[in-house]
Amino acid sequence: MSSAGTGEVLTDSYGRTVRSLRMSITDRCNLNCIYCHNEGHVGHSREMPVDTIVNIVEVASQFGINRLKLSGGEPLLRKDLEEALTRLPDMRDISLTTNAVLLRDRASSLKDAGLDRVNISLDTLDPEKYRTIAKCSTGMFDRVLDGIHAAVDAGLTPVKLNMVLLKDLNDDEIKDMLDFTRGYGGDVMLQLIELMDFRDLPQYRINANEVEKSLLSVSSDVQVRELHKRKKYIINGAEVEFVRPVDNTEFCANCNRLRVSADGKLKPCLLVNNNLVDVLNATKDELPDLFRLAVSKRVPFCRD
Repeated sequence: MSSAGTGEVLTDSYGRTVRSLRMSITDRCNLNCIYCHNEGHVGHSREMPVDTIVNIVEVASQFGINRLKLSGGEPLLRKDLEEALTRLPDMRDISLTTNAVLLRDRASSLKDAGLDRVNISLDTLDPEKYRTIAKCSTGMFDRVLDGIHAAVDAGLTPVKLNMVLLKDLNDDEIKDMLDFTRGYGGDVMLQLIELMDFRDLPQYRINANEVEKSLLSVSSDVQVRELHKRKKYIINGAEVEFVRPVDNTEFCANCNRLRVSADGKLKPCLLVNNNLVDVLNATKDELPDLFRLAVSKRVPFCRD
């Protein structure tokens, strides 16, 4: 097995250099959202120990991967998350995707451990709709709002609110969500997400083109993010991005991400499960070649 060489980067056969790692650190969750894809995982898995998480990220950083997003399930269900963060190598950006139910009491400790920012799932500002979408008990919605406040206070900014658009359920709330983010003076931005229909819910699919037209009609400026070529709309001082992963060749053509499943498998594409590379029990010396193998399997899911 060969180690990662100085300056070596991982580029697939389509010319896409991997710069970002998204790592699911648990498949457990304290909500049961109607649309959840659980990072594309199928079946039960065990969680990687902290040593494995650290080894994977260290090898990734040797290949020039400088952005890390930790996800789940719900990553805050792991009580050893702060320990893992303190042991990770320096990276340009370390972020976390969370439903924020448990964030209020841990925002400060996560920041102190090295977390830079958070993405928080919030699909509605209506508590009853929230219960319907998340299939949870009363009181969870207020805990999420507390988590958002705590994240801002702790400096885990910019906080991105992930809102999955669901036809006839929350697609009339975009203006209200923008108003909500404005209340944080630039520390919170909205990220609209097209539904990836893992659970066969065609009744909730929105018309993505119509959403884009609507945003454009009320925006004062439109910027294109260099990293993902995504459009960012400026609407009365609030920022909103629209993530369109469904049947989107541009999205796939600019994908620079490699994923790690909760049970320790490198996953070249979210939507493909037959090309996984098992790294759970790999030694640190074995990991570089396994990374190379995973990247050699990367193919854009949507392509011309």
